[in-house]
Amino acid sequence: MDALLVVINIIAFLLLIGALVFLKRRNVKFSHRVMIGLVLGLFFGAGLQLIYGVDGTVIANTMDWISIVGSGFVRLLQMIVMPLVFISILGAFAKMDVKEKFLKSGIKIIALLLGTTAIAAVIGISAALLFNLDASSLNLGEAENERALSLESTASEIEDQTLPQQLVSLLPANPFLDFTGDRATSTIAVVLFAIFMGFSFVRLMQRNPESGEKIRTGIIALNDWVMQLVKIILALTPYGILAIMASTVATSNFQAIYDLGLFVVASYAALLTMYLVHLLLIGLTGLNPLQYFKKTAEALLFAFTSRSSAGTLPLNIQTQRTRLGVPASIANFSGSFGLSIGQNGCAGIYPAMLGIMIAPAAGVEINAQFIITLIAVTVIASLGIAGVGGGATFAAIIVLSTMNLPIALAAVLISIEPLIDMGRTAVNVSGSMTAGTITAKTNRSLDKNVYDEKRYDELTAEA
Repeated sequence: MDALLVVINIIAFLLLIGALVFLKRRNVKFSHRVMIGLVLGLFFGAGLQLIYGVDGTVIANTMDWISIVGSGFVRLLQMIVMPLVFISILGAFAKMDVKEKFLKSGIKIIALLLGTTAIAAVIGISAALLFNLDASSLNLGEAENERALSLESTASEIEDQTLPQQLVSLLPANPFLDFTGDRATSTIAVVLFAIFMGFSFVRLMQRNPESGEKIRTGIIALNDWVMQLVKIILALTPYGILAIMASTVATSNFQAIYDLGLFVVASYAALLTMYLVHLLLIGLTGLNPLQYFKKTAEALLFAFTSRSSAGTLPLNIQTQRTRLGVPASIANFSGSFGLSIGQNGCAGIYPAMLGIMIAPAAGVEINAQFIITLIAVTVIASLGIAGVGGGATFAAIIVLSTMNLPIALAAVLISIEPLIDMGRTAVNVSGSMTAGTITAKTNRSLDKNVYDEKRYDELTAEA
C-alpha cells in the first residue's frame, strides 16, 4: 500500500513539473515561473505532511524520489561554483579598462563586505539581547545529539589551529585540490588563485601585449562558454525550486519551529534590519533605494529559495551589470568576493546571535568586552565562508570555538536550519550587490542612466 501511495505522490509531482513546462511553452516570464514553482512546492509539501505526517515512511520514500530533482539541481549549482568564480574574476581582469585601478576597487569592496558584516554582527547581538534568547533551556534530542557530535568533530579540527594559522590556511597551496572543494576554505583559495592569475595577466599585457591579447581573447571566450553552461542550469530553476520547497515543507518539524519560534522571529527581524541597512547605505550614496529594491528583487528571490549564494552568482553579476549599471569588472569582483568574504547573514548575524544565546549556558558574562570581542571574531571568521550550504555552520564553529563557547548547543537549531538559511542567503547576496553598487558609485563609474531606468529585461535568458 505504501508503495502505491508513493507512486501516486510522484505522479502528482510530475504533473506539477508538467504544468511548469507548459507555462514555459506559453512564454510565461522566468521570474513568474520561479515564483509559481515556489508556491506549488509550498502547497504540495504542506499537503503531503498533512496527509502522511512528517515522519511517515511514505514521506521519506516520496522525498527520496523528489530529491532527484531538488538535490540534483543543488548539485548542478555546486558543479559550476568553482569554474564560475575562477572565470568571473579572470574575466573581470580581462575586461578591465586600463584606467581602472583594481587595488582601489578591490580594497573598497572588501572593506564594504567586512564593514557590513561588523554591522550585521551588531544587529545579531542586539536582536538576541532584545528577544532575550537563551540556549540554557534548550534540550538536545536524538537528531540534535548526532548533529552535536558532528559539529564537535569539525570544531576539534579547527581548534588545533591558531587564528594566524587559520588565516594562512586560506592561501591556495594546491589550487587544483581547491577546485574540487575539498577544504572548507576552498572558495576563498580559488578566489585568491584567480587574483594572482589576474595580476600576472596584467603584467603580461604590460610586457608582451601581443601574447596578452591572445590570453585576453581566450579568457573572454572561456567566460562566454561557462556562462552558456550557467544559463542551461539556471533554466532548470523553476523545477528545482518546486522540489526543494516541497521537500523542505514536507519534512519540516513544525513543532520544533513552534518551540524555537522566538529564535526564528529574532533571526528574521535581524535579517530584515540588515537589509534595511543595505538600502540606507545605497541611499547615502545619492541613489534611489527603491530602485535597488525593485531591480534586485528577482535575484534575491532566487537566493532565498535556492539557499545558495554561489548558485545566485550569475544572477548577482547580471543584476549589477544590466540593472544597476555597475561595470563588469566591479560586478565580477564584488559577486565573487561576496561568496567567501563577509557574508552578512551566514557569517555576521547568525554566529553573533549564537554567541549571545550560548554564553549564559556556558556561564559566561555578557559584558562590553565580550561583545566587542565577539564582533571582532565574527568579522575575522567571515573570511573564507563557503557559498553553497554549510557556510553558516562553519562560521558558527569558528566563532564559538574561538570564544570558548560549547558547540553542541548550536545543534538544537538543526530542525529549523532550512527556514532560517533562506533569509540568510538573500541577505548575503544583497550585501554583495550593495558593495558592488557603492564601489561603482564612489568610483564614479556607475551608469546612472541604467540604474534609473524604470524598464528592464529578464535576468535569465532561456537556454
